[in-house]
Amino acid sequence: MQILNLKETVNFMAYRKYALAFSIILMLASVGSLFVNKLNFGLDFTGGTLIEVAFESPAELTQIRQVLESDGYGDAVVQFYGSSREVIIRLAQREGVKAEMLSNEVLSLLKEGTGQELEMRRIEFVGASVGDELTEQGGLAMLTALICILVYVAFRFEWRFALGSVFALFHDVLLTLGLFSFLQLEFDLTVMAAILAVIGYSLNDTIVVSDRIRENFRKIRVGGPSEIIDISLTETLSRTVITSITTLLVLAALFYQGGALIHGFATALLFGVFIGTYSSIYVASAVALGLGISKEDLIPEVIEKEGADQQEMMP
Repeated sequence: MQILNLKETVNFMAYRKYALAFSIILMLASVGSLFVNKLNFGLDFTGGTLIEVAFESPAELTQIRQVLESDGYGDAVVQFYGSSREVIIRLAQREGVKAEMLSNEVLSLLKEGTGQELEMRRIEFVGASVGDELTEQGGLAMLTALICILVYVAFRFEWRFALGSVFALFHDVLLTLGLFSFLQLEFDLTVMAAILAVIGYSLNDTIVVSDRIRENFRKIRVGGPSEIIDISLTETLSRTVITSITTLLVLAALFYQGGALIHGFATALLFGVFIGTYSSIYVASAVALGLGISKEDLIPEVIEKEGADQQEMMP
């Protein structure tokens, strides 16, 4: 069902060179940020201790940071968790110090420094070997997803669409990683899960567009590849816009109301859905067009059976 009444075809491909140039600039900037700033890995990857404490009255994060910094914990990450009375403290791994001893020491320092009674809610410890293993497995998971998608789209549509789809997915992942590197947002397992979800969302959009392009290549007899791609993108535009808007509304609610635990997850998905919508329109289709996609590539060959012409001549 067409929700938007589009009387004219939007000339998307006329701006494909500018869009690709813009995407390449953003990708180069992301690579530069990843080399210079690197990713701010969370405890899931680096190893360390997470301590959740509850104060008897609203806590002041600045005071807590000053107390910890004055006692040699300047690298501690302090943030609210759920309410102004509940605080999470993330500490880098210290060799030879057990998590229980470290948490007791931090608890004593905070009691003395803030003058409040504290309640220990949770202690989590991740070793460095576990962090290295998670880093390797997370990278392999994304690489495997991209390879499987390349093979699927190549068999489902055509190899030019496959390369365009994988380039679009690589574009989305790289820009999302670049955002986290540039802003130095914490990168943990929830963000890794969000990036894998972005791959699935972007691929779904790309497959819908590719399927409509293939259908129109077979149905429309007049017009070149660029015109047919513009028609296909225009026909799927209402679906793409409405799906993206509804998804972004839900993610915005998670971002503002979901709390600190899923803040990184919501951030990655918000940016990923936005950039994935852009890449499904411009990057994937523009790459396929640049590789020379044509009607002959998508129209199936008709194989005549032996003796078919004689059967047609029979009364």
